[in-house]
Amino acid sequence: MICRIVVVFTSDDSGATMSLADPDRMARELYAATRQGAASDELGEAVSRALKAVAHDALYLAATCPAAGFGPESFSFWHAVEADLGRALLRDYHAGVHPYQPEDLAGLAVPAGVIGAGDRRVRRLFDAHGVGCELRMLLRDARGTWGTLGLLRTEGGRPFDGDDIARAARSVPALAKVVRGYVTAGRLTPVIPAPPPGVVILGPDHTIRSATAQARALQGRMDGDHTSPDWVFRSFLSGLSMRARRAGAEPVVAFGPAASYGRWMVCEAQPLDGDATGDVAVIIQSADGERLLPHFCDWYGITPRERQVITHLRDASAAKHIARRLGVSVYTVNDHLKAVYRKTGAGSHDELLAAITN
Repeated sequence: MICRIVVVFTSDDSGATMSLADPDRMARELYAATRQGAASDELGEAVSRALKAVAHDALYLAATCPAAGFGPESFSFWHAVEADLGRALLRDYHAGVHPYQPEDLAGLAVPAGVIGAGDRRVRRLFDAHGVGCELRMLLRDARGTWGTLGLLRTEGGRPFDGDDIARAARSVPALAKVVRGYVTAGRLTPVIPAPPPGVVILGPDHTIRSATAQARALQGRMDGDHTSPDWVFRSFLSGLSMRARRAGAEPVVAFGPAASYGRWMVCEAQPLDGDATGDVAVIIQSADGERLLPHFCDWYGITPRERQVITHLRDASAAKHIARRLGVSVYTVNDHLKAVYRKTGAGSHDELLAAITN
């Protein structure tokens, strides 16, 4: 069910409260929370306060990046959502049966929709958990999609309407900045040693059947991670199982940022049989190299040309060699590197490469 809560909105020194009338201020205050190392529940509560212009009783924010497409989320924030409801929402989301999947919203001029009494597919779920309706919106800007925001109201309350959607839409630039800020606010280089890979086996019912000792250790750390409630990672694994069965032979891949797990991690799910009706294996391991780079560049705002420079830098190429390969001057290459250092906070080639290769 939804936790019934009372939110008290405090004022700053000027006596003004944060509102969607000032999205720039909203972005600054939420971004400051990420910089101060706020945990998931604190950030979820801060987002809820910032969205006070759209009345709601609970919310979730599932973050991703353009390179991930409409794949699994990288991390999520939750506020006032009890575990049973959260698990049910994630189950239907990953199973692809919940109305207004991200790919559905992407085709709308305003990428948002209201799920309410007329949606038979979710009515039983909502009734069981005291939910009246949900406003679901993509966090989309000119660069792509950064996640999905869900606002929930308890049953008996006023349904969300077009005015609510318009007010929520004005928050999207600030919220997109918040999820990017969360990823980039932490240390650039890994803060923990690379763990050995682990394997989790999930059965046809999407529950864990077995796991290697390495996977159990990784799961224990991710279950207890400060970025989300302790039930989220298990639900995430179940979601990977559902997605892998729909994808068939194509692996389903999700990257988790160093801000959440101490270093970039990747989960890769694939069925163990040809017809995708049996078990699914999920490999959990450190992420680096060519597959990570598009995601890393998205989060840090690195341009395609700057990404080319980083790629050649990974191959131990000197600036003059990179310039020759790209058909530009050495000065241009160095300008690109300076921009990358500024965006990532790296102080040297070695520190930058350590972020994506260790």
